[in-house]
Amino acid sequence: MRRARPDPIGPGQESVWDYPRPPSAQVSTRRVVVELGGRVLADTVRAVRVCETSHPPVYYVPREDVADDVLEEARGGSWCEWKGEATYWDAVVDGRRVPAVGWSYEDPSPGFEQLRGAVAFYPGRVDRATVDGELVRPQAGGFYGGWITDEVVGPFKGDAGTSGW
Repeated sequence: MRRARPDPIGPGQESVWDYPRPPSAQVSTRRVVVELGGRVLADTVRAVRVCETSHPPVYYVPREDVADDVLEEARGGSWCEWKGEATYWDAVVDGRRVPAVGWSYEDPSPGFEQLRGAVAFYPGRVDRATVDGELVRPQAGGFYGGWITDEVVGPFKGDAGTSGW
């Protein structure tokens, strides 16, 4: 197993290797916008920013700030050792279905109650995701949904050779 060597931190940056395990979850006042098919799926200034060691942050959008009638519950689910059972969501915009565009914790584990019902979107499965206007880059790999911006440095879990981190 390869050990990660944190990338250098520049001014105004933070390392994902300084994030806690178990993860932290804090409300952010940054503007988070998610777009698909020319439509805004989500727009909020009260997302919950979850930070976990080796992962870029994930932003969970309160359900009230997600557009009406664009999400349909998807098949399947997964289990997070910290947050509990995840529910997945398909997006349907103008007849186009994007499978598993996001996930939520409808009944999160103790300590993560503020995530109840909020939706985290995979930035690689939507047309555009931004944080305060900065275009987000998706975390590598098909499973993780981290939001990479210029303020975070890795290396990030999800790249080739990182499964043992």
